[in-house]
Amino acid sequence: MRKIPINYLKPGMKLGKNLYDRHNSLLLAKGNSLDQHTIHRIVDYRYQAVFIADHDNDGIEFIEDTEDIPDDIRNNAVSSVKEIYIMENSRFFTKKFMNNINYVLNDIIDEILKNKNATFTMTDLKLFDDYTFYHSVNVTVISIIIGVSIKLSKTKLYELGMGALMHDIGKIFVPKEILLKQGSLTPEEFNLVKNHSSKGFEYLNEINEFSRDSNLVALTHHEKYNGNGYPGGLSGFDIPLFGRILAVADVFDALVSDRPYRKAMQPSEAVEYISGSSGEHFDPDIVDIFLEKVSPYPVGCYVMLSNGEKAVVVKNQPKYGLRPKVKVINDSLESVYYDLSKENFDITIKSIVY
Repeated sequence: MRKIPINYLKPGMKLGKNLYDRHNSLLLAKGNSLDQHTIHRIVDYRYQAVFIADHDNDGIEFIEDTEDIPDDIRNNAVSSVKEIYIMENSRFFTKKFMNNINYVLNDIIDEILKNKNATFTMTDLKLFDDYTFYHSVNVTVISIIIGVSIKLSKTKLYELGMGALMHDIGKIFVPKEILLKQGSLTPEEFNLVKNHSSKGFEYLNEINEFSRDSNLVALTHHEKYNGNGYPGGLSGFDIPLFGRILAVADVFDALVSDRPYRKAMQPSEAVEYISGSSGEHFDPDIVDIFLEKVSPYPVGCYVMLSNGEKAVVVKNQPKYGLRPKVKVINDSLESVYYDLSKENFDITIKSIVY
């Protein structure tokens, strides 16, 4: 199964994973064969990519040692986040909403705790128009993965997760034409966007439903380890732990998503960016954990190697997300495998190919 951008879809391909509409109802089921009509439907819903079942991989032994959050849990979480933004300036959250948000957050935490020794691929399918909601959920998942790795208690994981779900709530106070602007922001517009951190923190304090540590996530997720972030210009350990975790999770998911002003990076490029910004933008200890737990190359995806060969990922390696085990694709009867995690192995992955 491979994740393929929509502009690479062709009639005859078969879906490898269910697609859902904006109400989280099933749009197209796994196994459906694509025709021109279904491809147009996918385009109309503004999906960025879909998973395709790939028979070229028949006969290859894949080792699935990575995990992903099940669709039903992710979709329930997205629906709950949507409800937050529909409420907008409400001064209280309903009991029903709080029950829903508690339920989905505990589901995410339990799922990650159940697989706490696995790496995660973070290969969700986003609807472009619902970016904010999917982004909030993805950031929550990544943050909790990191939180589990540093052995936070379940109570602290809940506070971290709640802060992550709410981290961008201040954007309800930013005009949508600015959030969706395709060109560069003016200094005045950028200041309005930057205010979402403070506005979100004030809003959550007024609602008074969550812990102060949760609320501080909204305020501090754009602080940078070197002190060049906002709104407080905090540095190092003066940035609360949850803010340092969110900084990594927030930037990674933003980089791998299509935005009005730029196309998404490949996950591998985003991981390289996070790694290269360690100690500057990000807490290096949090970056190290992130690199151990998030894999940018899902098992089954095709990659181009630095030696010019094409290969398929057959196994991800704990702590070596950028260097999985791959099988070379060639016409030879002999199977050639490279374990890129081995010391002194000089072949690397250049890109994902479709």
